[in-house]
Amino acid sequence: MIRPTTESARLLPWTGAEGKPCYLIGDGEGYVSRVADNVESVQLGMAADLLGHVEDLLSDRSATPEQLRYVVARLAESLREVHRVARSRGARLAVAAGDVV
Repeated sequence: MIRPTTESARLLPWTGAEGKPCYLIGDGEGYVSRVADNVESVQLGMAADLLGHVEDLLSDRSATPEQLRYVVARLAESLREVHRVARSRGARLAVAAGDVV
């Protein structure tokens, strides 16, 4: 007998070998899901901290081009992570609502 399931593929907030996306199949209640939730929370918190740092740096007229390039690189990394979190959460919301992803 085949049981209906609410399990879906979750895009995890980290990549695997060669930068390939990692997915978790499950109901969202297991250990790996909790670790992923924690990593997402840390990534979002770090993005908020980075924005504060960027605001400070942009208001500092003595900021060097090297400092600005460095912070832009960190912003790109952070934006990549936040975008991944948003895609993952959006996909899970669509599944929960019964939409096709």
